[in-house]
Formats: sequence, C-alpha cells, structure tokens
Amino acid sequence: MCLPLCTLKLGETLSRRAMFRSLAMAAGSTALGCYGAQRDASQHYSFERVLDLTHTLSPAFPTPWKEPLALEQVSKLGKEKWNILRWHLNEHIGTHLDAPLHCTELDSADRIPIDNLVGPLVVIDIRDRAAIDADAQLTLDDLKRWEKRHGQIPQRAVVALHSGWDAYVNDPRKFLGLDEHGQYHLPGFSLEAVQYLHEQRAVKGIATDTLNLDAANAGDFPVHHYWLSRNKWGLENVANLGSLPPKGAIIVVGSPKIAGCTGGPSRVIALL
Repeated sequence: MCLPLCTLKLGETLSRRAMFRSLAMAAGSTALGCYGAQRDASQHYSFERVLDLTHTLSPAFPTPWKEPLALEQVSKLGKEKWNILRWHLNEHIGTHLDAPLHCTELDSADRIPIDNLVGPLVVIDIRDRAAIDADAQLTLDDLKRWEKRHGQIPQRAVVALHSGWDAYVNDPRKFLGLDEHGQYHLPGFSLEAVQYLHEQRAVKGIATDTLNLDAANAGDFPVHHYWLSRNKWGLENVANLGSLPPKGAIIVVGSPKIAGCTGGPSRVIALL
C-alpha cells in the first residue's frame, strides 16, 4: 500500500524505533482492525522488524499449472504516458492463499474477515524429517511436542509448517517434488493435526512452505477438504520461515480482495 506523506515526515524526525512504534499504533486502527468483540483485551501487538514471507512471482516460478502467469504490456512509457501491464494468471501460484471457496461453497477470499488475516504465528519445524523423507507430515505428535516446549498454541493463531522447501525454489523439479517417474513427493499437514488445530485450538489459518497443504502422497487432499470446509484459509509457498522464532511473530496476510476469487497470490509479512 502507499504510505501517507506524514509517515515520511515521521521518518525524518523520529528514530527508527520510535517510527515503528508510531506505525504500529496506526496499524492498530487499520490493518489489525481492533478485533472488536472477538479480540482478547490483553492481546496487544508491537514490533521492531518486518520480515517478508513472500516469494517473488514470475512466469518462471515452479508450479504444476500450465502457463500459470503471463504479463502483457498494454501501455508503454514514452509511447504513452505510463507503463501498464495486464496480468493473465492462475489464482493458485506463488505465495498464495487458498480461500474456503477453493474446495467448498463457502467464503471467497474477499469475504474473509480482515481480523482473520492477522494473528500470532506458530512455526513448527519438521526440516530434519523432510530432508530424509519428502513425504513427511506434520503430525499431532509434532504439535504436542511444540506445546510441551513452548506452551499451548494460542487460540486464533496461524500455524506454519516449516519443511525448508523454500530453499529449493530455484530448482523447479525439486521444489515440485517430482521423482524420476513424474510422481509428486512433498511434505504437508496430517489430517489428525489440522483436526486438532481446529477442534482444540481454534486456529484461524495454516501455512506451509511447499505448494500443497497436504502431503503429496495423502490421497484425495484430505487436509484441504477438512480445513477449508470449516471456512478457514491456508497459505502455500510461504518463504523465509527459517528466519522466524517458533513463537512470538505476528503474521499479516495481504490476500486478494477480488469478488468471488478462490484465493490468489498474496503479500505475506511477519512482524517481530
């Protein structure tokens, strides 16, 4: 988004830390939406650093879709007064959101309440297993081990699966998890884990650094169908989870607000 000129003035007169505090206060009345009656009155967000969790999207980004993105120049500076590109894209490419409508008849991305797109971020690290077994799943045992070490997963949090897969983004075959027979092998959430996150922890969203919420060998996308049918969202192809602590960050999801869309490329950031 475009920041107002007053923010630039603040940057000239305040220290970096003071500016972040001022921006955080402003964000509290806009992007964070005050949470209204659903918000825990004791839950206050402050931050000193912003981390981008978004891959740069281009026509070369690894995806199983055919011709997922093309950019058409419809106006060129010099000949006309500005540069304008027309986008031709599949909604489910790059770092993107799966809205409930993707697998159900529930909410499209534009109907997701804004307060459901901001919250505490929990990062579950399964890199050791994923490095040995590309079909590794984030299990209920992983969640319980995390809680034993870090405390109960907060209600209305977002839980991210960190498999280390974002490191392969420049190796399309590896990133897609394709073996020599053309079969997919990718880590993902187990159905039991997401059932626990919904039923016992009231988590608002889940995220993964692979292109699939489900493990690729899980069958007929059980996690997608269970999770999205609860009118909840998921993020795929998230970047830089390895730069985050297991808890303590706040995630902000800039999802598309196009009427009726089933999801779409999103700018995702973490506040620390």
